[in-house]
Amino acid sequence: MELTPDLMTLDITMPIMDGIQTLEKILAHDAKAKIIMVSALGKEETVKNALEKGARSFIVKPFDRNTVLERLRKTMGRAAP
Repeated sequence: MELTPDLMTLDITMPIMDGIQTLEKILAHDAKAKIIMVSALGKEETVKNALEKGARSFIVKPFDRNTVLERLRKTMGRAAP
């Protein structure tokens, strides 16, 4: 069985494989994957790189509830309630 989630979030910093490498592998398998990158402050250049490689959006930590909801809705193509 193959899993195809509606949306994925990836942190830039992860063990074993970083978020950019993971993003590339996922998009090579499914070019339509909806992926939001997550990053701590100070990683703006890395987030820009992720967007250029196909991430749909990004969220900077620490999280702001309204920003997270807005990015999720935008990525999923849904209007705010």
